[in-house]
Amino acid sequence: MARKNTINPFAPYAWLAEAGWVFAMHSAQLWADPTKAGTRLISLGAEKQRAFAEGAMKAGAAAMRGASPETVAKLAMAPARRRVRANARKIQTG
Repeated sequence: MARKNTINPFAPYAWLAEAGWVFAMHSAQLWADPTKAGTRLISLGAEKQRAFAEGAMKAGAAAMRGASPETVAKLAMAPARRRVRANARKIQTG
């Protein structure tokens, strides 16, 4: 089977580096202001749960429709990718 993205085969994984950067920045913020850590950790955890649930529902629906495994995987990861990108923008702008 031929590859669809022959320009940069690592492009689908670039968000993992971004996710690591976001995690490190969140960790630094929590360390710098531990008084807000409890509420911030709760909101970060809830954000992950919402993204996981949304991705699972969309991927499950696509799988039941007979979508390709690649499509199912993309749908499963899309909410997490959006949250990582939004968090990176939020951290960069302050």
